[in-house]
Amino acid sequence: MPERDVVVGSRIGLHGRPAAIVVKTAQAQSVTVRIGTAEKPPVDARSIIAVLSLGAHGGDTVTIAADGDGADAALAAMAEVLEQDLDA
Repeated sequence: MPERDVVVGSRIGLHGRPAAIVVKTAQAQSVTVRIGTAEKPPVDARSIIAVLSLGAHGGDTVTIAADGDGADAALAAMAEVLEQDLDA
């Protein structure tokens, strides 16, 4: 299962609007994407409740993983969104 570590670019972390954008991006992928932190096990990135439960803050490193056809493209799309400052 390919995975990738990404630093959360949003100052407020994965809360509110940034979390919703991350979830929307995960839902658009052809494969299931999981996201976790060093402190919390991976969760389904398509679930807003699950993503919020991670409590990831700006500057935290999260690990994203996906499996199957399209996994690399899904990870690239997720990383691009996670690295941005989505607070605006």
